[in-house]
Amino acid sequence: MKPRRRAPAWYVYMIECAGNRIYTGVTTDVAERFRKHCSGRGAAFTRINPPVRVLARKRCGTRSAALKAEYALKQRPRPEKLAWARQWRYPHRKAKP
Repeated sequence: MKPRRRAPAWYVYMIECAGNRIYTGVTTDVAERFRKHCSGRGAAFTRINPPVRVLARKRCGTRSAALKAEYALKQRPRPEKLAWARQWRYPHRKAKP
């Protein structure tokens, strides 16, 4: 019997973009997803508003939990989003020019 592979953990993350805009998404690898956003292979929003840095990430466990957390964050007003980002701060990363 083969050993079971463990499912990857899912994260909800928040990126600061050009124009002081915020992008929120879900992924299993925040650093790799940020690189994709920076290279223009991420979401349409980050192609129009280039990423500056990852503000925060929170481990949610399952994809379902991450999607629910993403939806809840997107419903919050900006000051609450920024408060959430301070709580789940990510090591400072700036986009490469």
